[in-house]
Amino acid sequence: MKDRASRRRARRLAIGTAVVVALAGMNGPWLYRFGSEKYHQYQINRPGYKAENGHWEIVEFPEEYRQNTIHAALLRTGKVLLVAGSGNDQENFDAKRFDTRVWDPVRNTVKKVPTPNDLFCTGHTQLADGNLLIAGGTKRYEKLKGDVTKAGGLMVVHNENPDKPITLPAGTRFTGRENGKTFVSKDPVLVPRAKKVFDPETGAFLHNDPGLGRVYIEAQRSGARYETGTQDNYRVQGLSGADARNTYGMAEKLALDKKDFQGIRDAYEFDPVAERYIKVDPMNEARWYPTLTTLSDGRVLSVSGLDDIGQLVPGKNEVYDPETRKWSYTDKVRQFPTYPALFLMRNGKVFYSGSNAGYGPDDVGRDPGVWDVDTNTFREIPGLSDADRMETSGTVLLPPAQDERYLVIGGGGVGESTLSSAKTRLVDLKEDEPRFRDGPPLEKGTRYPQASVLPDDTVLVSGGSEDYRGRGDSDIRQARIYDTRTNTFRRVADPLVGRNYHSGSILLPDGRVMFFGSDSLYADKANSKPGEFEQRIEIYTPPYLYGGSRPSLSGGPESIERGGSGRFRSEDASAIKSARLIRPSASTHVTDVDQRSIALEFETSGDEVTVSVPKNRNLVQGGWYMLFVADREGTPSEARWVRVP
Repeated sequence: MKDRASRRRARRLAIGTAVVVALAGMNGPWLYRFGSEKYHQYQINRPGYKAENGHWEIVEFPEEYRQNTIHAALLRTGKVLLVAGSGNDQENFDAKRFDTRVWDPVRNTVKKVPTPNDLFCTGHTQLADGNLLIAGGTKRYEKLKGDVTKAGGLMVVHNENPDKPITLPAGTRFTGRENGKTFVSKDPVLVPRAKKVFDPETGAFLHNDPGLGRVYIEAQRSGARYETGTQDNYRVQGLSGADARNTYGMAEKLALDKKDFQGIRDAYEFDPVAERYIKVDPMNEARWYPTLTTLSDGRVLSVSGLDDIGQLVPGKNEVYDPETRKWSYTDKVRQFPTYPALFLMRNGKVFYSGSNAGYGPDDVGRDPGVWDVDTNTFREIPGLSDADRMETSGTVLLPPAQDERYLVIGGGGVGESTLSSAKTRLVDLKEDEPRFRDGPPLEKGTRYPQASVLPDDTVLVSGGSEDYRGRGDSDIRQARIYDTRTNTFRRVADPLVGRNYHSGSILLPDGRVMFFGSDSLYADKANSKPGEFEQRIEIYTPPYLYGGSRPSLSGGPESIERGGSGRFRSEDASAIKSARLIRPSASTHVTDVDQRSIALEFETSGDEVTVSVPKNRNLVQGGWYMLFVADREGTPSEARWVRVP
């Protein structure tokens, strides 16, 4: 009986084994992937791996708080402002659904904030009082050729009356004197009065220079037969008498071509304590994709962008005065592509690295150099490799900021080019004759690389894609830490989420780095499925936070003047090796001209640390900073918020 039972058990075991083998054969790839993933999770969660490579984790917001985050800025409260506007979603734009969130990374709470306008593709920078200046955004979405049903374009309205300006309301009709076709304005337009011109020698009146206004117009009806082929003079319907004689329109070809995004003039300050937008005077120029850079006197320079007609702003730059909350034009004109990377230098001039987000002619304003805004002189810097692949590149002011060394990372060809660069380029602006030199290469050509300065004087570089907007499933799920002392990259843990267009990164006060956004054009390698916006936030914890205890930092003044000092308490004062003031980031489209890490001189005595702030106002711009101290291992404290008035 026992033998028969044994034989039955052996037979069942053999059949079971055969079934398992058969299933394994059928599902081998799946079992292999399952096993590989389990092993990978085991590896990346080992304490030793984290201490060497860091660790990534995804922050899941409740569904009702998720949004297409386009812009992010660290507020002086330690919270993060997440701005979507319409979030590159035409349906949201049409329905006027404009979103902003305030996220508390400590409590992991999210608050919705009323958003006054479509701040999609706005510009922003930190102000000295801790508010965030936000200017520009979206007036109208682009229409690709084929989707445009009504011929349209730019109408330049002339006013030859020297005695008064004239305002034409939205819906004004313009009829061509030659072509006889009628077009309708989409917005109101103010046309200034004409300017009288006199002979400088005799004082005799010569003529009037007409005042000019610009407005976008469309045909009354759809169809190609309403296109025009040449320039024409247009009569303004509804005017009479002197207004009819003095006011007319001029337009070039009005066609069914692609219509670019159009910008707005609106500007706001975001109050981080009240957590609300405060409307300030609008800019003189409408801007979509502008860069805002703080100047040496604390005013803010607004540069580039697409205007309310969808054309690149023709070098009409302007400045914002935080005291009056008003804008004024600069005296000189200089044109750049959209979202140019512009950084204030220690001598008060502005460094342009050549990095930009794309819109604009491929032969205008793309050469890197040093710009004296006051005199409008521009000194080009030679030696830039892959100079034709600077769109969607990243630029970071290397720590410490006193060294005035910049790293330019990756980039791509103009427009929807398939070209991308694996180069990094270094430039030292303290040299007598600065020039770019190649830094350590990336593994792959990389558009949209995200870069964040860390409190141990390294730089985290992550993400990007090989092709335009991640085309062909080309996201690069790799991260590296750049060592400023050795000029080398070191691979660290790979991110879990791909990041390309509309992405960025922010250093948090606890020393971690948050990543947001990504807007792939397609969702598959064959480019057959439309992409979806990446709404997940991801956090990277650097290796320095897995090395044991971190130095403490407490107490101290809330404000330290330039050239002044502040005394803080630290139980680990004797182990402190460095002190840094890091300006909080305001990031979008892989452009963050705010972040900088300033080395501080310091002294220790017992359990006290006294730090001294440099005197140079261009190095240390007015505003709120994160004060970090780090020990001999590079492990940073949690930040203390300090204001430089």
